[in-house]
Amino acid sequence: GVYTTGAWEEKSDEISFADFRFSITHHYLVQEPSDKDGKEELVEDALPLPMQDLLCMNNDFPPRAHCLVRWYGLREFVVIAPAAHNDAVLSESKCNLLLSSISIALGNTGCQVPLFVQIHHKWRRMYVGECQGPGVRTDFEMVHLRKVPNQYTHLSGLLDIFKSKIGCPLTPLPPVSMAIRLTYVLQDWQQYFWPQQPPDIDALVGGEVGGLEFGKLPFGACEDPISELHLATTWPHLTEGIIVDNDVYSDLDPIQAPQWSVRVRKADNPQCLLGDFLTEFFKLCRRKESTDEILGRSAFEEEGKEVADITHALSKLTEPAPVPIHKLSVTNMVHSAKKKIRKHRGVDESPLNNEVLNTILLFLFPDAADKLADGFESRTSTSAGNNPPPENEDYNLFSQFKSAPSDSLTYKLALCLCMINFYHGGVKGVAHLWQEFVLEMRYRWENNYLIPGLANGPPDLRCCLLHQKLQMLNCCIERKKARDEGKRASVSDRSPGGTSGDAGKGADRSGDNPDKEKEAGKSWESWSDSEEEFFECLSDTEDLKGNGQENGKRGGAKEGNKEPVNLKPEGRLHPHGKLMLLHPGEPLYIPITQEPAPMTEDLLEEQSEVLAKLGTSAEGAHLRARMQSACLLSDMESFKAANPGCCLEDFVRWYSPRDYIEEEVVDEKGNIVIKGELSARMKIPSNMWVEAWETAKPVPARRQKRLFDDTREAEKVLHYLAVQKPADLARHLLPCIIHAAVLKVKEEEALEDISSVKKIIKQIISHSSKVLRFPNPEDKKLEEIIAQIMSVEAIIARARSLKAKFGVEKCENEEEKEDLQRFVNCLLEQPEVSVIGAGRGPAGSIIHKLFVNAQRVSAVPPLDEELRRSGSSEERRLNTGAVSDFPPPTGREVILRTTVPRPAPYSKPLPQRMYSVLTKEDFRLAGAFSADTTFF
Repeated sequence: GVYTTGAWEEKSDEISFADFRFSITHHYLVQEPSDKDGKEELVEDALPLPMQDLLCMNNDFPPRAHCLVRWYGLREFVVIAPAAHNDAVLSESKCNLLLSSISIALGNTGCQVPLFVQIHHKWRRMYVGECQGPGVRTDFEMVHLRKVPNQYTHLSGLLDIFKSKIGCPLTPLPPVSMAIRLTYVLQDWQQYFWPQQPPDIDALVGGEVGGLEFGKLPFGACEDPISELHLATTWPHLTEGIIVDNDVYSDLDPIQAPQWSVRVRKADNPQCLLGDFLTEFFKLCRRKESTDEILGRSAFEEEGKEVADITHALSKLTEPAPVPIHKLSVTNMVHSAKKKIRKHRGVDESPLNNEVLNTILLFLFPDAADKLADGFESRTSTSAGNNPPPENEDYNLFSQFKSAPSDSLTYKLALCLCMINFYHGGVKGVAHLWQEFVLEMRYRWENNYLIPGLANGPPDLRCCLLHQKLQMLNCCIERKKARDEGKRASVSDRSPGGTSGDAGKGADRSGDNPDKEKEAGKSWESWSDSEEEFFECLSDTEDLKGNGQENGKRGGAKEGNKEPVNLKPEGRLHPHGKLMLLHPGEPLYIPITQEPAPMTEDLLEEQSEVLAKLGTSAEGAHLRARMQSACLLSDMESFKAANPGCCLEDFVRWYSPRDYIEEEVVDEKGNIVIKGELSARMKIPSNMWVEAWETAKPVPARRQKRLFDDTREAEKVLHYLAVQKPADLARHLLPCIIHAAVLKVKEEEALEDISSVKKIIKQIISHSSKVLRFPNPEDKKLEEIIAQIMSVEAIIARARSLKAKFGVEKCENEEEKEDLQRFVNCLLEQPEVSVIGAGRGPAGSIIHKLFVNAQRVSAVPPLDEELRRSGSSEERRLNTGAVSDFPPPTGREVILRTTVPRPAPYSKPLPQRMYSVLTKEDFRLAGAFSADTTFF
């Protein structure tokens, strides 16, 4: 009825009466303007609406409503109750005082809304009240007993009370209409034991584990998330005499009931795997210990041999580089931490056993599986080239959550740590794996192995800081590797033949002094193989040699700051379209430049703080500009080396075309020529660009001071990783875990297709993206996100539990299957769902079977086989036949209604109603009896 579909509202206030504080609450159903349900045309002397509601049959047994709505069928009423929770109106005199005051108030105001007073202790939910209309009055009375008198357990006894209470003077009593509801509870699901077993941890190393493997999150409830099923069988319109229900016999068979409705009782906070994983991982964030404290001090102590080598540090610098032995596999190297731990403790004490550790390391570093001699080549190629990321909404979630892409190493590491924390030694296991991971990172840095599972290029600032750090380390490895391979390809490009782009002149010059050139090339090649190589170590003489500036003595250098014209061009990439140099008129070449230094977000913050601290003084501003122009200076030097004889205008045309303004002007001969000049900002006196141009020497990128010192940056990253505590690690990786959990929930929901869950997932995503975007989100907000994910997991687990119980998947008939699916979805979302076809429909027959099975099991007494076999077959047949399909009803509700003149035969016929509910704990009668106040 409308009581279920409509919205209920309430308004509260506090009043004082005789120095006693009461709260007064107005409950009402929000009416639709067109709602004419139960309303009559406006007639003179019409009964007040509450009195009409007493007889209305459309709104019996609403599933979710105030108890007075269920007991009296009212759509609007006011309740006065003691304001303090532990206060109660206990004495009869106080109760009568309140009632008489209410009666006077209603009479004085002409208010037709029923008014109730709560008496006795609040848990008893005892109310008395009154409603007044023109010439009529209804009294609301109540009885509440712990033990029920035997004669009131069935219909005939209740009818007797009702009739005696009405005390109708008419001899043929008008018929009493009845509505009856019996509620049955199913708690024992029997053969529907909960299907999900917790994963078997011992089988974990074998890969697949009870639906669980490394890199996957578990999902589902460990216990049945549906604890009870309540079946309400209702006879909505019966008249007295149609049905017999007394202490010896009853016609009320639930199978015959015309209406069935079901509600399920959900288990409170069922234990769910994904939720447990998340909460346990989140607890790590609150741990204070460092990795050293957890694993013992020895964790990061270097091998004794290496410590002893400090005395030979200088000789090590001067020795030639040792050739890397590629046959060593990563996993062999990575267990050095293990050995160190074992030195100080027993083998068995290592938090992670070897098998688990190897499985994880192979999962994280699949390239470590290549143990072949030529493995080095294949490894680098596989780890460096990652497939382009799939462009879909789920994949791009990482940028909203500031986590890491779902195919990245960081994401996999987060999942492995999460699993180890849950199944393999908790925080100790986490510390152990992290230590192995850091050692692996150092090994890869020292041996030029790229880290797999990271996108190429500079750190992606959309990802979490840890991911950025790993990308930074990869950049360092890439640069170091390119350098250690001697850049042979680029050396051959820069050999004498490499100047062929510079037609004629270059070739002549190269012929002038071949020895010089060879010397430069040779020094570069031998120099690049040295073990520790820094560009800034070049001497001035080498610089001069490399640039062939000695030739300038013969060519004669020009005055001013123009470069000597006969310089040999170096470090060219390719010509810049059709652009020519302004003065020599040769093609303008784009130089090979140094790539700008990659930065992680913490470095960017540091840098901006330093720049901000320089202040606003002229000196500070100048210093700031100098610091920011390191990259510009490097590019200018590369440009000068590639384009001998160029000027600032040439550089600006390539580097910042907007700052070179071209105009059409008419020269003396009347021809239109294009004349160009630098923009106004470039002409400002002591301009940064002009200053930098004057100080820039023609040095190709390969011989400049490095903009990005990869050795220093890599050491910084490795140190940063080594000092992370498990708690810091958990904080870094929590966004990845939340990201993974959201993807897991989405994947599971797609199988079930529950519309309410889709909405919640959208809310989780928008909530998480707001919380996780900022560094150090509050714990409370993170807990909220985890709670939301857990609630979704519970809903999906409930859906699966109900599907299993109602055999949705096994259903052959497509139409029936759809009906059952709809029924299950409604059970999840609505407080009570009516069963189509009652006991004879597809859902009804399944519910019937569930009850029958539960009854059979409970009927078999747990006696010895012998005892059960004893007794004649006749007796056994009688016993088994006596088992009914349904247990005794848990609740019996009866509503009796009639319209009779009261108190005298000539009074106006008025509605009378009595509601009774009988459960194991208590018995309640709630009566509304109307009387004529004019003719009595």
